[in-house]
Amino acid sequence: MGDPRIIKVELDEATILRRNADIEQERRVAIFDLIEDNFFKPLRDMGDGYAGPYHLSISVAEGRLILDIRREDGTPHETLVLGLGRFRRPVKDYFAICDSYYQAIRKASAAEIETIDMARRGVHNEAAELLMERLEGKVEVDFATARRLFTLICVLHIKA
Repeated sequence: MGDPRIIKVELDEATILRRNADIEQERRVAIFDLIEDNFFKPLRDMGDGYAGPYHLSISVAEGRLILDIRREDGTPHETLVLGLGRFRRPVKDYFAICDSYYQAIRKASAAEIETIDMARRGVHNEAAELLMERLEGKVEVDFATARRLFTLICVLHIKA
Protein backbone atom coordinates (compact mmCIF):
# COMPACT_ATOMS: atom_id res chain seq x y z
CA MET A 1 0.00 0.00 0.00
CA GLY A 2 1.37 3.39 -0.95
CA ASP A 3 1.58 6.70 0.79
CA PRO A 4 1.19 9.35 -1.95
CA ARG A 5 2.71 12.33 -0.22
CA ILE A 6 5.88 14.34 0.12
CA ILE A 7 7.81 13.78 3.34
CA LYS A 8 10.87 15.90 2.54
CA VAL A 9 11.39 19.00 0.39
CA GLU A 10 14.64 20.60 -0.65
CA LEU A 11 15.16 23.74 -2.69
CA ASP A 12 18.25 24.32 -4.77
CA GLU A 13 19.94 26.77 -2.41
CA ALA A 14 22.22 28.05 -5.19
CA THR A 15 19.14 29.28 -7.06
CA ILE A 16 17.88 31.43 -4.19
CA LEU A 17 19.76 34.65 -4.79
CA ARG A 18 18.13 37.02 -2.35
CA ARG A 19 17.20 36.31 1.20
CA ASN A 20 15.29 38.53 3.54
CA ALA A 21 12.98 37.88 6.46
CA ASP A 22 9.80 37.90 4.33
CA ILE A 23 11.21 35.43 1.77
CA GLU A 24 12.59 33.13 4.45
CA GLN A 25 9.24 33.15 6.25
CA GLU A 26 7.36 32.31 3.02
CA ARG A 27 9.80 29.46 2.34
CA ARG A 28 9.62 28.05 5.88
CA VAL A 29 5.83 28.21 6.06
CA ALA A 30 5.35 26.69 2.59
CA ILE A 31 7.71 23.79 3.35
CA PHE A 32 6.21 23.19 6.81
CA ASP A 33 2.64 23.29 5.49
CA LEU A 34 3.54 21.10 2.52
CA ILE A 35 5.11 18.41 4.70
CA GLU A 36 2.22 18.52 7.18
CA ASP A 37 -0.54 18.11 4.59
CA ASN A 38 -0.12 17.20 0.94
CA PHE A 39 -1.19 14.82 -1.76
CA PHE A 40 1.50 14.01 -4.32
CA LYS A 41 1.14 11.00 -6.59
CA PRO A 42 3.49 10.51 -9.57
CA LEU A 43 1.52 8.77 -12.30
CA ARG A 44 4.28 7.04 -14.26
CA ASP A 45 4.36 3.31 -13.54
CA MET A 46 7.94 2.52 -12.60
CA GLY A 47 7.26 -1.22 -12.76
CA ASP A 48 7.68 -2.05 -9.09
CA GLY A 49 4.48 -0.62 -7.64
CA TYR A 50 6.17 1.98 -5.43
CA ALA A 51 3.53 4.55 -4.45
CA GLY A 52 5.19 6.81 -1.91
CA PRO A 53 6.15 8.55 0.21
CA TYR A 54 8.53 10.86 -1.66
CA HIS A 55 11.41 13.26 -1.23
CA LEU A 56 11.18 16.22 -3.61
CA SER A 57 14.04 18.46 -4.71
CA ILE A 58 13.01 21.58 -6.63
CA SER A 59 15.33 23.63 -8.79
CA VAL A 60 15.26 25.97 -11.76
CA ALA A 61 17.77 25.69 -14.59
CA GLU A 62 17.77 27.24 -18.05
CA GLY A 63 14.16 28.37 -17.79
CA ARG A 64 12.92 25.00 -16.64
CA LEU A 65 11.47 23.75 -13.40
CA ILE A 66 13.12 20.53 -12.29
CA LEU A 67 11.28 18.26 -9.88
CA ASP A 68 13.61 15.50 -8.72
CA ILE A 69 11.35 12.90 -7.14
CA ARG A 70 12.99 10.32 -4.91
CA ARG A 71 11.72 7.42 -2.89
CA GLU A 72 11.64 7.39 0.89
CA ASP A 73 15.10 5.77 0.98
CA GLY A 74 16.51 8.51 -1.27
CA THR A 75 16.85 6.42 -4.41
CA PRO A 76 15.67 8.06 -7.66
CA HIS A 77 12.06 7.65 -8.70
CA GLU A 78 11.89 10.08 -11.62
CA THR A 79 12.76 13.60 -12.64
CA LEU A 80 10.22 15.90 -14.23
CA VAL A 81 11.27 18.92 -16.27
CA LEU A 82 8.65 21.57 -17.00
CA GLY A 83 9.05 24.70 -19.09
CA LEU A 84 8.48 27.83 -17.03
CA GLY A 85 7.31 30.10 -19.84
CA ARG A 86 3.66 29.95 -18.79
CA PHE A 87 4.64 30.78 -15.21
CA ARG A 88 6.48 34.03 -15.97
CA ARG A 89 3.39 36.20 -15.71
CA PRO A 90 1.93 34.56 -12.58
CA VAL A 91 5.31 34.72 -10.83
CA LYS A 92 5.73 38.39 -11.78
CA ASP A 93 2.17 39.20 -10.66
CA TYR A 94 2.64 37.29 -7.42
CA PHE A 95 5.87 39.17 -6.63
CA ALA A 96 4.20 42.51 -7.31
CA ILE A 97 1.21 41.78 -5.12
CA CYS A 98 3.41 40.33 -2.34
CA ASP A 99 5.55 43.49 -2.35
CA SER A 100 2.38 45.55 -1.97
CA TYR A 101 1.17 43.25 0.79
CA TYR A 102 4.44 43.47 2.78
CA GLN A 103 4.42 47.27 2.47
CA ALA A 104 0.77 47.44 3.48
CA ILE A 105 1.34 45.33 6.59
CA ARG A 106 3.72 47.98 7.85
CA LYS A 107 1.55 51.04 7.30
CA ALA A 108 -1.88 50.44 5.75
CA SER A 109 -5.30 50.10 7.32
CA ALA A 110 -6.81 46.69 8.01
CA ALA A 111 -9.25 47.16 5.09
CA GLU A 112 -6.42 47.96 2.67
CA ILE A 113 -4.43 44.95 3.84
CA GLU A 114 -7.46 42.70 3.41
CA THR A 115 -8.04 43.96 -0.15
CA ILE A 116 -4.43 43.33 -1.11
CA ASP A 117 -4.46 39.93 0.58
CA MET A 118 -7.59 38.92 -1.37
CA ALA A 119 -5.83 39.89 -4.61
CA ARG A 120 -2.74 37.97 -3.53
CA ARG A 121 -4.79 34.85 -2.83
CA GLY A 122 -6.48 35.19 -6.22
CA VAL A 123 -3.16 35.31 -8.09
CA HIS A 124 -1.87 32.42 -5.98
CA ASN A 125 -4.99 30.33 -6.70
CA GLU A 126 -4.74 30.92 -10.46
CA ALA A 127 -1.07 29.94 -10.42
CA ALA A 128 -1.87 26.77 -8.45
CA GLU A 129 -4.47 25.83 -11.06
CA LEU A 130 -1.90 26.41 -13.80
CA LEU A 131 0.61 24.20 -11.98
CA MET A 132 -1.99 21.45 -11.63
CA GLU A 133 -2.65 21.74 -15.36
CA ARG A 134 1.09 21.51 -16.18
CA LEU A 135 1.46 18.44 -13.93
CA GLU A 136 -1.59 16.72 -15.44
CA GLY A 137 -0.72 13.22 -16.61
CA LYS A 138 2.58 13.36 -14.71
CA VAL A 139 1.79 13.95 -11.04
CA GLU A 140 -1.56 14.18 -9.31
CA VAL A 141 -1.65 16.87 -6.62
CA ASP A 142 -4.43 18.46 -4.66
CA PHE A 143 -5.08 22.19 -4.75
CA ALA A 144 -3.40 22.96 -1.40
CA THR A 145 -0.27 21.09 -2.49
CA ALA A 146 -0.18 22.99 -5.79
CA ARG A 147 -0.45 26.33 -3.92
CA ARG A 148 2.47 25.46 -1.65
CA LEU A 149 4.57 24.20 -4.55
CA PHE A 150 3.91 27.45 -6.42
CA THR A 151 5.14 29.41 -3.40
CA LEU A 152 8.38 27.42 -3.52
CA ILE A 153 8.70 27.99 -7.26
CA CYS A 154 8.43 31.71 -6.57
CA VAL A 155 11.15 31.53 -3.91
CA LEU A 156 13.44 30.04 -6.56
CA HIS A 157 12.67 32.93 -8.93
CA ILE A 158 13.59 35.77 -6.62
CA LYS A 159 16.39 37.85 -8.07
CA ALA A 160 18.73 40.06 -6.11
